[in-house]
Formats: sequence, structure tokens, C-alpha cells
Amino acid sequence: MASSVDYLKYVLELLREVDGITYRKMMGEYMLYRNGVIFGGVYDNRFLIKKTSINEQHQMSEAIPYIGGSPMLLVDSENPDEIKEIVLGTLKNLKK
Repeated sequence: MASSVDYLKYVLELLREVDGITYRKMMGEYMLYRNGVIFGGVYDNRFLIKKTSINEQHQMSEAIPYIGGSPMLLVDSENPDEIKEIVLGTLKNLKK
């Protein structure tokens, strides 16, 4: 199932506290980037973020983005400040 534009807009609103967010549509889903670094995406109307040692402290549930995909973490918070902390922490562990 492809993700809706409305859900993407909802996620982007949740990410409003994080500067430099962009996205790219890919096969019906949306990849999320900050300053050119992919950190997560919108898959089947779920906001998923890459697993890193830093973001595991937030105790988010694991989710598979698509068949054969690596496990990611489901962002279920609606608090923009908490989401900013999660995203920036994740990015510290990711390479460009």
C-alpha cells in the first residue's frame, strides 16, 4: 500500500522543529532526509526511522518498512520536540 500525501504532510508538520528536512518519493513511499542524509521514511502511512544505538533509548517499536527491508523504528510520538531529539540523535550515528 502506498503512503498518502496527507500522511506525509502530517509527518512533515511533526518535523517542523528540525531544519533542513527534505523528502523524495520512491515507489509510492517517501524517503526523509536532513541535509542530504537519509534518516527514515514514510512507509504504508507509518513514520519509520533508522535504528541506531542512540535512538534505542526511546523504546520505540520495531517495524519492517517493506518485505525484505531491514528493521526500523516506529515513531509514534506526536511531540515535535521529542521527534527533534530522536531525529538529531539518529543523525549523529549516520554517515553522509
